Amino acid sequence: MTGAVGLQRDWVDADGRAQRVEEEVLRAIGDRLDPTPAAEPFLSGDAGTRVVLPPGCAGTAQVTFDDGSGAAFPLDEARRLPPLDKVGYHHVEVAGRRFQLALAPRRCPEPPPRGWGLAVQIPALRGRAERPFGDAGTLAESVAAMARAHASAVAISPTHALFPSAPARFSPYAPSSRLFHNVILADPGLIDLPLPPAPAAAMIDWQGAIPARMAALRGAYNAAGEAARAAAQAYRRQKGAALEHHARFDALHGRLGGNGWRDWSADVHDAHGETVLRFAAEAEGDIAFFAFLQWLTDLTLAQAQRVAGGTMPVGLVADLAVGMAPDGSHAWSAPGEVLTGLSVGAPPDPLGPAGQNWGITTLDPFALERTGFAPFIATLRAAFAHAGGLRVDHALGLERLWVIPEGASADQGAYLTMPGDHLRRILSIEAQRAGAIVIAEDLGTVPPGFRDTLAARCMLGMRVLPFERDHDGGFTPPAQWDEAAVAMTGTHDTPTIAGWWKGRDLDWREKLGATVDRAHRDEERTALWRAIDGTGAPPAEAPVDAILAHVAAAPGALAIFPMEDLLAMEEQPNLPGTIDEHPNWRRRLPAATDVLLARRPVARRTALLTARRPGKASA
Repeated sequence: MTGAVGLQRDWVDADGRAQRVEEEVLRAIGDRLDPTPAAEPFLSGDAGTRVVLPPGCAGTAQVTFDDGSGAAFPLDEARRLPPLDKVGYHHVEVAGRRFQLALAPRRCPEPPPRGWGLAVQIPALRGRAERPFGDAGTLAESVAAMARAHASAVAISPTHALFPSAPARFSPYAPSSRLFHNVILADPGLIDLPLPPAPAAAMIDWQGAIPARMAALRGAYNAAGEAARAAAQAYRRQKGAALEHHARFDALHGRLGGNGWRDWSADVHDAHGETVLRFAAEAEGDIAFFAFLQWLTDLTLAQAQRVAGGTMPVGLVADLAVGMAPDGSHAWSAPGEVLTGLSVGAPPDPLGPAGQNWGITTLDPFALERTGFAPFIATLRAAFAHAGGLRVDHALGLERLWVIPEGASADQGAYLTMPGDHLRRILSIEAQRAGAIVIAEDLGTVPPGFRDTLAARCMLGMRVLPFERDHDGGFTPPAQWDEAAVAMTGTHDTPTIAGWWKGRDLDWREKLGATVDRAHRDEERTALWRAIDGTGAPPAEAPVDAILAHVAAAPGALAIFPMEDLLAMEEQPNLPGTIDEHPNWRRRLPAATDVLLARRPVARRTALLTARRPGKASA
């Protein structure tokens, strides 16, 4: 039963111990999966290699390439096509059967050598104009300043569509849809309708800021000229049914309220039903507004990448979340594409002894096979649209996902096998088409050989300072870190350099009722200082410059540093395992980006990074 639905009964945990999933857990998960095979099988291979066709194929195959050309090719005795070098999505017909065939480049685009970049949370950014949170316009202003500081890349938080009518749902990693944008990031100043100044506090008050921004955007929509409306309408036609459904969802949510579609009456649960169709006709003004905002957000993000890509070797590195909310737009409009009744998370490990349940769903691997992977391709194209790189959050999901029955605890899950070869090849195709690098977040319980598989395709792993330890707990010298990986001091989920050194994360854990070991942190500080300096006692204040230089010595082509580390800030953007207990995704940076980068300690650090990682000028 488990093999038939791709569930792994046996697995190895982060400590190398063999684990076995209980039968009732496997049964509960299997009951929520539909392994019906595809009517038209999906095949993939690497360009220039011989792809094996399924049993029963013989003779001559007619291949229709995605550019419209075609040719007939004889199969050999092993049912193999001759080597084909056209990258893309093609069709094969042989012996009365038809297959889809994806041919991928062997490697994703290579990163330019020895560059450095910054990681930022877009809402945290400040610009010259005061606003309650940073948006895509603030991002464009900020990346211009970062380019002048010689950064090669700017890694940004996800820009996926959230819930504009539910301001409490502001986490960028639990989106309504990954196919469209977070409309509160739109900046109508790009169409000569600037937002009015607004107070810019140290913490974002999302409950007040989102409704206020939506009201301002409605005013901009009402005042938009004919040229903007015509461009938005053309965008709406281009995006087709997917955008229509998403705009209808946002309009319905504005009328009906609740957290998402599961809170609505049953007659509007069906996105294609009569009630929704009647609503679409009656609420065309609201739907047009939300479609307009998608166009405007897309326009503003494109402008930010033009600024970044025009002066940086990489430019923006977008972030692809693992999945989406089960009560959001994608799950409502295309329920057959997502896992139903299951949540995605992580198994118990040393960092999370109880496991993690992220409360999100994602694309169903069996449905992907049945749809020719169209939803995954569309998701990648949306992510790559305005970026020179893409970070794939929890890239382990390209191989397997820890799935949990809704309502169960995180330890009551199992690994569901994903069609990894297909997913990685499609990612390679889309990366080549976008001319963008790929960063695959490979942290956590990593299956054997997975990192080597990523490296072979030039999908860069992540080597993060706190996790690079030897068997005795000492810090591994960055010179020994993987060359096929991005070096980092931390992520949005880890303490900042200054916060870790001071024990600010331990303060938070104590506040939340956890027991902490401050003596162990003292030992860790000493171990890190010895790895950096080799002599003497660690300083009382965080040696931020020395730690940045330490990580910059890693051999990988790119090193990325959280903006908070460049500024020696103590607080981190997100504290995993918390919702309201910690101000996740609410902290602002202390000043406009150009002002911050001009400060003497910060300018000294950017000069230090540039000296060690001079990068390569943008073409």
